[in-house]
Amino acid sequence: MGAVPVEMSRERFEELVGDALDEVPEELLSLMSNVVILVEDDPPPGDPELLGLYEGHALTERGWDYSGVLPDRILIYRRPILRICDSDEDVVDEVAVTVVHEIAHHFGIDDDRLHELGWG
Repeated sequence: MGAVPVEMSRERFEELVGDALDEVPEELLSLMSNVVILVEDDPPPGDPELLGLYEGHALTERGWDYSGVLPDRILIYRRPILRICDSDEDVVDEVAVTVVHEIAHHFGIDDDRLHELGWG
C-alpha cells in the first residue's frame, strides 16, 4: 500500500463521519432501521480501494419475515479515503459522499442509480 497523502487521526475521521450524518435530513435518518455506522481503518483484503460498504438487507428487501436479525452495517474505510484525498477539505467532501452513498444502499438505491444522481 502507498503512503497516505492526508494525515488524520481516527478520532478526527470519526468526527467527520458524524458531521456527514448531521447533514442527512432528519426525515431520512428517522426512516433508517436496524443499521449501525462504523469506521474501519481498512477494507476487506482484496479490495484496497473500497471506500465504504453496506452489509445487510435494504429496507426495500425486508418483508414480513424480517425480524430477529443483527443490525445492518455501514462501514466507512478511513485509509482508502485518506489515500485518494489531497487535503482535509477533500476528506470532508469524500466522507460526506461515501456516507450518503452507503445510506442510499440501505434505502435500496443501487450503484447505477447513485451514479446517475451524482453520488457514485
